[in-house]
Order: sequence, then structure tokens, then C-alpha cells
Amino acid sequence: MGLLDTILGRSKPVRPDLDQLFAVPSAALTLQAATGFVPTGLGSVCFAGVEGGTFARIQQDVRELLDADTAHGGIPVEFSRDSYGYTWLLARQPAEDTAALVNDLHAVNTLLQDGGFGPQLLCSLIAFRDDRDRPLALVYLYKRGTFYPFAPVPGSGEKRDNQLELQVRSALGDDLRVEKDLARWFPVWGAPGL
Repeated sequence: MGLLDTILGRSKPVRPDLDQLFAVPSAALTLQAATGFVPTGLGSVCFAGVEGGTFARIQQDVRELLDADTAHGGIPVEFSRDSYGYTWLLARQPAEDTAALVNDLHAVNTLLQDGGFGPQLLCSLIAFRDDRDRPLALVYLYKRGTFYPFAPVPGSGEKRDNQLELQVRSALGDDLRVEKDLARWFPVWGAPGL
């Protein structure tokens, strides 16, 4: 990055660091202590679908990898498409095993990235709920290498609990690389698992 970029306010994009996902189990403990939100065992990866045999093969590899434990009672992954045409993969693990869920999400992201489909990755999320059954997600923005909280208000259409999101940001500031630009805290309405 040169002097002209600095003067004009341009910055280098943050390189995705999928290993940031491994900080989530520790952050989940902090989140529970600070706010009462606990993991649900549900997590999703969102990506822009691509037509073609290579992408279809990677999707099949993802399915085979994550469904390997279905013979021992594991729940198969689910693929769905949202109204914007993005593909979502929903993974499930026992609620108390956030590390296994993060491993699954990391594996999906890595397979897509290593297959040359990193630009199609949008976000990953890990779902939480509190004792009042309020939903919350920690969303990892692949292209920014940062997290942000997303707290939809149940039964209100498309409203967010901004106060809760800011509370979560404060609680997790030392545990996760939290996205500083609030304009990038995109809503993920209807995300599978949330």
C-alpha cells in the first residue's frame, strides 16, 4: 500500500483467516457468562452457488465429510437456497460441543476455499439462544476476516435488537476480531439455524 492509497483512504482488504473460527468456543463461554446466551449446536455457511461439475463435486465432498457420522446418530447436513439465490449449508452438533460445530464450519470453508471458490464464500454463523428463547448469531464475514453479532427480534418481521448486538460486541471484544464498521453488520434474515 502506497502513500497515495493512504491519502485517499484506500486500504488493503483483510485476508480471510479461517482459523479465527476456532476462537468461537472460548467466546461462547464469555458470551454465556456475560449475557446468558448459549450455543444451540446449529451453524451455517453461506456462499454464492456456482454451476459446473467442479463446484458440484466440492459440494458432494462437503456432504460426505460432514455426513460421515450419520451412521452413529449424527444428523445429515442440509443445503438450501434463500430468496436471493445464495446457498446455505446447515450443520448440527450437540449444543454443548461448539468445538465440533466450528470444526465442521471450518472444514466447509476450507474445502470451498481450497477448491478455488473462496470468492463465493460470504459468511458463516453460529447460533445461540437465551433463557427467553431470543435468537442470536455470531456471524463471520469471510471477506473481512471479522465477526459481528446479529440479533433478530422474534415475531417482529425484520427488526433487530441493536442494543443486544452492541452488548455482545462489548462482551466479545477481547475474544473475537469484531467488525468495527457497523454498516457491515448485515442482517441475515431467515438464515438456516437461526
